[in-house]
Amino acid sequence: MSTDTADSLPSICASMSPKNVVFKKICKDKSVGVYMGRRDFIDHVDSVDPVDGVVIIDHEALQGRKVFVTLSCTFRYGRDDMDVIGIAFRRELYLSTRQVYPPLQDRERSIHTKIQARLLRKLGDNAHPFFFEFPDNLPCSVALQPAPNDVGKQCLVEFEIKVFSAESQDAKIKKRSSVKLMIRKVQYAPESQGVPPSVETTKVMSDKPLHVKASLDKELYYHGEVIHVDVCVANETHKHVKNIILSVDQIANVVLYSNDSYSKSVAIEEAGDSVSPGATLHKVYKLLPVLANNLERRGIVLDGKLKHEDTNLASSSIIKEGVLKEVLGIMVSYKVMVKVIIGGMMGSSEVGLEIPFKLMHPKPEAEKESETEDEMEFQEFKRSNVGGMKDDEEEDGNVSGGEDMAPKEK
Repeated sequence: MSTDTADSLPSICASMSPKNVVFKKICKDKSVGVYMGRRDFIDHVDSVDPVDGVVIIDHEALQGRKVFVTLSCTFRYGRDDMDVIGIAFRRELYLSTRQVYPPLQDRERSIHTKIQARLLRKLGDNAHPFFFEFPDNLPCSVALQPAPNDVGKQCLVEFEIKVFSAESQDAKIKKRSSVKLMIRKVQYAPESQGVPPSVETTKVMSDKPLHVKASLDKELYYHGEVIHVDVCVANETHKHVKNIILSVDQIANVVLYSNDSYSKSVAIEEAGDSVSPGATLHKVYKLLPVLANNLERRGIVLDGKLKHEDTNLASSSIIKEGVLKEVLGIMVSYKVMVKVIIGGMMGSSEVGLEIPFKLMHPKPEAEKESETEDEMEFQEFKRSNVGGMKDDEEEDGNVSGGEDMAPKEK
């Protein structure tokens, strides 16, 4: 069954249309629907954009039930159909629930953003606002790249808004009375660059030094940029440097029940350069870490996606100062590895350097919010019904009812 990740959505860096897109979904029994002005929420490190939207209700279909909205963050580390001795391969990292109907506070006090106010004016009295704030210790949306023959959801961190009608918050939720919308928590590059990193080391062999220095031209790179690595090798030994190998390594710290770290090379340069005894080499190498060159590499971490084409190597994770480093989920970092291979009678040895850097998206320009309701463009996510359904528990909660089931925007 197709999931919400296949929905059509402008990519992270795509330019916005003149109109503000509003995403909407209506559940199958028409009791509730959700409207949101965006699905990407930015982690600015010091703060995170709040999640806001509007729920529309149909009193006749609701039949006296209450309406709730949840914001969840889930760490999945296996396919949905994988279940071992009753243990599902997923863990809920965060769950927050709000009752939106009957409202628990005055309607005006519940409005936090301009898009909510505009949607409420357009949708009428049956629309109710909701609002969530992210805690500091949640990771961004990321996923491990599956092997080409893998199917279903793999290891990933995902965020979801779910709206449902039920007798109570703890009652069993019927899928036909609920609707889900996947959202992303993303980070963009800070506006200021840090100091370009530089590392050097000296190894003494037979009382003679081999000095290696490597530096980058900047501390932060955007996805798709070439990384320039300035390498200087001063070989004062009697041994022969027979090769210099450079790589960009992606390090994924996966924190769940234990803290595991995985390193994958996403760009490699092996030029075969040598340095004779008493000689010096000074050269700038180029490395390009992009997903296009790693499409068959299982286990590489990718940015979370809302459609299949919209992804790239995962961006570096930046954690707010003072927040515990043991943030559950997947933390991503990058480094350039420089290995100088030295020949010898008893075999080769090597001198290695590690240069950390950041790989991120530039912060997009602020979107200009339209001033009138007429400039909002509603985008509905339609699903094909799946045959063979026998009861509510087997239905897809992400099915939109179509225009005939949606409330009419004014």
